[in-house]
Amino acid sequence: MYGWEMLSFNIHDGFLEAIVRGNRSGLLTAADYNNLCQCENLDDVKMHLTATEYGPYLQNEPSPLHTTTIVEKCTLKLVDEYKHMMCQATEPLSTFLQYITYGHMIDNVVLIVTGTLHERDVNELLEKCHPLGMFDSIASLAVAQNMRELYRLVLVDTPLAPYFSECITSEDLDDMNIEIMRNTLYKAYLEDFYKFCEKLGGATAEIMCDLLSFEADRRAVNITINSIGTELTRDDRRKLYSNFGLLYPYGHEELAVCEDVDQVRGVMEKYPPYQAIFAKISYGESQMLDKAFYEEEVRRLCLSFEQQFHYAVFFAYIRLREQEIRNFMWISECVAQNQKNRVHDSVVFIF
Repeated sequence: MYGWEMLSFNIHDGFLEAIVRGNRSGLLTAADYNNLCQCENLDDVKMHLTATEYGPYLQNEPSPLHTTTIVEKCTLKLVDEYKHMMCQATEPLSTFLQYITYGHMIDNVVLIVTGTLHERDVNELLEKCHPLGMFDSIASLAVAQNMRELYRLVLVDTPLAPYFSECITSEDLDDMNIEIMRNTLYKAYLEDFYKFCEKLGGATAEIMCDLLSFEADRRAVNITINSIGTELTRDDRRKLYSNFGLLYPYGHEELAVCEDVDQVRGVMEKYPPYQAIFAKISYGESQMLDKAFYEEEVRRLCLSFEQQFHYAVFFAYIRLREQEIRNFMWISECVAQNQKNRVHDSVVFIF
């Protein structure tokens, strides 16, 4: 559904949209994945990827290769493309692109704080951080002992500062509190991103609100399943759900009282878009749920390219690249560990 954006969109954003649509053609197809799945070792994986757009990033890597090397180099390509887009972008697209990285910032904060709690070396943790979520003072996170210190010493100067208002407590950091912090931050981030997309209006609002609603609903399901059998109360669980999405508010009320996976399934099957996802999974196969959600997300992301004059293509492209890198990681691990019979278990075909 187009508003007036087709009159003025190309003045500032047409070039970048064309770049992204061109980059999309470099995403691997089902035929490429079938070839990758036939590889006997990681050098074969590298040889196949060298014939794709990842070639310049992998061609000078010496043998023996490791899975982490392949993932790092492929991620580097994504980061370079993102930086190129940021350099060319003007408002409000530049703000939109920054929003895309906030999820990685949250993951990096949680990684550093959790690692410090378990007395891991900070430099080792920084190497594991996602490059799209880096910020200047990230190494200082190691000194924080509780949520309040974490905010006051480090995060007050980062884009995550507004999201911390809901989880600033004086409780000491432990594994349970850190997971609650992660989900509270994600909730605030998704709600903020949703409101920003609504303000943009037009096709961007229509497509992005659908994608973010799906993300919020998926997180609600994951929070419910992961909190079954833990100390988290029903009220605490409800507070971690985002205040938008197809499940909001009645589905959230039902999810909050679920006590096993089959009850979650019963709630989700009342909603037609999610009925198809759960229909793919037999009872007791909750480990396949992530793949089913990823497949649905990829389907929606690919559909966003069917319309023009909107920002959702930037979000979709970065998410599809991230899914592609997850596929590489799974295939490489299966090849390295000689588990080729499991290689199709977690690969999500994009095209």
